[in-house]
Amino acid sequence: MPRAHLVQLNIAWEDPAANLRRAAQLLAGTHVEPGDLILLPEMFATGFSFEVSRTADHHSAILGFLRDTAQKMRATVAGGRTLQTPDGRGRNVLSVAFPDGSTGPEYAKVHPFPTERTNFDPGDEVLTWPWGALSICPAICYDLRFPELFRLGLKRGASAFAVAACWPSVRHAHWRALLLARAIENQAFVLACNRVGREPGALGQPLDYSGGSIVIGPKGDVLAELGSDERVLSVDIDPDAVSAWRRTFRAWQDARL
Repeated sequence: MPRAHLVQLNIAWEDPAANLRRAAQLLAGTHVEPGDLILLPEMFATGFSFEVSRTADHHSAILGFLRDTAQKMRATVAGGRTLQTPDGRGRNVLSVAFPDGSTGPEYAKVHPFPTERTNFDPGDEVLTWPWGALSICPAICYDLRFPELFRLGLKRGASAFAVAACWPSVRHAHWRALLLARAIENQAFVLACNRVGREPGALGQPLDYSGGSIVIGPKGDVLAELGSDERVLSVDIDPDAVSAWRRTFRAWQDARL
């Protein structure tokens, strides 16, 4: 049975080299089998910074880390990074690399946070990635508050959702409640990876992050959940669980709008 490994990282502010090293250290202590999935937080190599010229993956070092890790561990690896557009603005993306080192379509955050929109352009596409027998729809942080994105993912064949986030502790109760709702209403797995620690904040106001990375089954059952420590959450994922539940309780087919 494949496993998902959610890397709950304490991100060093605007320090890609340090964050890539730390992610590698955490994964080195994790038993990853060929065919598994590794998920890292939103902007995992830089923190939630708006300084696009400093944090953008100009030379693809972050993407290279994802590809190298995927090939080394023969796993599917997804993580957040910043790209810079020709006009100097940013794109908050979730990139994926497959076990052979190839990359999939890049998901750009459709719903940037209001303050984020001053520096980042929104994406405009809901997409899916293959992971074995499952089809994963990616989402990033604030996207979680917009159920229509997840329903579009379901209509595109998603059986699981991968949510990468820098979700602050002040709204942690919303994080958990919304993730449970997204799993229940779409009868799908939800794999949600958040960060921990403190950062100075994009606008100079410190932000605290309490983690709470979680894996939820298609019935809304919590399969595993972390607290506020830096660690990897590893969970068995039964790909047959989605189809079995959708056959038994067919609410996903009864939507009229």
